[in-house]
Amino acid sequence: MQFASRVKTITPSSTLQITAKANALKAEGLNVISLGAGEPDFNTPQAIIDAAFRAAESGKTKYTPTAGIPELKKAIVEKLRHDQGLSYHEKNIIITNGAKHALYLIFQAILNPGDEVIIPAPYWVSYPEQVKLADGVPVIIETSEDHDFKITPKQLEAAIHRRTKAVIINSPSNPTGMIYTEDELRAIGRLCQRHGIIVISDEIYEKLVYHGEHAPSIVEVMPEIKDQTIIVNGFSKSHAMTGWRIGYAAADEALIQAMTKVASHSTSNPASVSQYAALEAYTGSKDSVTVMRQAFEERLDKAYERLSKIPGLRCVKPKGAFYFFVHAKDAAINNGFNSVTEWAQALLEEAHVAVIPGEGFGAPDYIRLSYATSLDQILEALDRIEAFIRKHQK
Repeated sequence: MQFASRVKTITPSSTLQITAKANALKAEGLNVISLGAGEPDFNTPQAIIDAAFRAAESGKTKYTPTAGIPELKKAIVEKLRHDQGLSYHEKNIIITNGAKHALYLIFQAILNPGDEVIIPAPYWVSYPEQVKLADGVPVIIETSEDHDFKITPKQLEAAIHRRTKAVIINSPSNPTGMIYTEDELRAIGRLCQRHGIIVISDEIYEKLVYHGEHAPSIVEVMPEIKDQTIIVNGFSKSHAMTGWRIGYAAADEALIQAMTKVASHSTSNPASVSQYAALEAYTGSKDSVTVMRQAFEERLDKAYERLSKIPGLRCVKPKGAFYFFVHAKDAAINNGFNSVTEWAQALLEEAHVAVIPGEGFGAPDYIRLSYATSLDQILEALDRIEAFIRKHQK
């Protein structure tokens, strides 16, 4: 069977691959600690589960409008107003099958063959692949630890060409946990405004920020670029609803209509009961979000202290999300491995700790460690990593 050429260019998700391998080893009875998956270890709050159950019981199990139920759109509009001071209408909102689906629809709606999307690296693994699926060209800009893995205006301007269609800003970032400041966003926004470039603002980790930090939306900082900005967000990370598959985008009405057309011929509407669950998430108590954020903050501080003592590893302390992005090249070389990816594979097979190699994030000298698991498990995993490094020390 001959497959479409676009499929041949796509690299499978490294996060899902590692998670599958870790699960397979667990199924063999091995005590594997996984620091790979990008999802909270908390269950969905009970009130949200109850709301979905009530919706199902009352017959809300039919097709909904492709772009989502009006009640949830209204709740998202209110959330954007209350939390971020942003003014949108229901016509500016589309509900999607997770934030990943929102991004997919965006690229399908805005890209023509050969259009370029600027993606700062390290990046979330699916950004370049989704651009390629829409026949676009990912333009990768490498960032550095010295600048907290954030793109500079000078780098952005140098990457802009006549085919540049959009730039992706992910703050807080997966995989680095870094947050763009208001001044940094303003400088980026001015460049995009001058060149007429679409800004895709991925804000899925917006609620998971620590030590009094704030992750502003670029639209908060520069309302004048609102019409050329697409905000992407969802419920997976903030409300532990990864399996419910509910996200959304807020954008210009014409773009929302274009995305809705694509969705109408691919997925139709998001799951009906999931939408009613999300409605409860945004209209009910916010206590569970606070409790989860506080737990992640505690893990961040204690795990970072332990991580900082492991020889051969270094890490810029993250300000948001729930990941450590760790430079591991020195450890890999000193342990006799040709690459960090090989080192991470051996770590899984021998020490039974699953981490995500940075290769899939555009940073092959790094690994990503998730602290979205219990503190005891995290500390045990770090102990195993240190023992592995010392055992293989040359």
